Amino acid sequence: MSQAGESIAFEQPLTERVRTFLRLEFLFGQHEHHRRDHSEFGVRATLHTMLDTLVVLSRSDLKNDILKELTDQHTHLTRLAARPNIDRDRLGDILGEITRAQNGLQQLATQFAGSLLRESDFLNGILNRSGIPGGTCGFDLPHYHFWLSQPYERVRRDLDAWRADIKPFTDAIGLYLRLLRASVEPQPAEGRGGMYIVTPPGPCQLIRVLVAQQSGVYPEISAGKHRCTVRFMNARDAVARAQQTTTDVGFQIQFCAL
Repeated sequence: MSQAGESIAFEQPLTERVRTFLRLEFLFGQHEHHRRDHSEFGVRATLHTMLDTLVVLSRSDLKNDILKELTDQHTHLTRLAARPNIDRDRLGDILGEITRAQNGLQQLATQFAGSLLRESDFLNGILNRSGIPGGTCGFDLPHYHFWLSQPYERVRRDLDAWRADIKPFTDAIGLYLRLLRASVEPQPAEGRGGMYIVTPPGPCQLIRVLVAQQSGVYPEISAGKHRCTVRFMNARDAVARAQQTTTDVGFQIQFCAL
């Protein structure tokens, strides 16, 4: 979920690749937020989010996945340059961003995340204990407790070193998702009696539903290749069980594809 102006954007990925990219975008945002907190608990949150990110990055060949996506987009956008009425300055900026993202990724080892976790007893120890509630207390991990007590300049140096290989993914995935979300303009729609059913206009990788903040409802989105269903649920009380609204709901929808 992301907020845009006076609307809330709810997103439903339709491919496993986009699902993974959205999870990483969420973790990147968490990491950047916690990095601004220099307290012990801020550093803990920063490191634990980074470890979650490394686990996701180590599970598949995401480097080649995102490189393929960016290469396809670079080829497609380059062809657009020959068309009339194209903003060539804007197009050149985007192509430059793609090239820089590609170059950053190509400098990385393919399985750097898995290697970092395997080769660092310090990080691996924290990762193994982090799934246990309160499992990274000082008496559980004295090395971690000692590291957290060091001057922040030293701690930040270590955090920055571990983050260095993640930064190219942050840039590349952020760029890809920005292009994906901008691939089509939002279209007005209406959920009659709290329900909206539509056939997607073509292959898509991401569905976005934009709902006014003041509407008091949120969408539950389910979709496949041939049908998309959006149910709008009442959300005025966080304690009560949510139920589908019976009123008509105006909203906007995007079927995003690259």
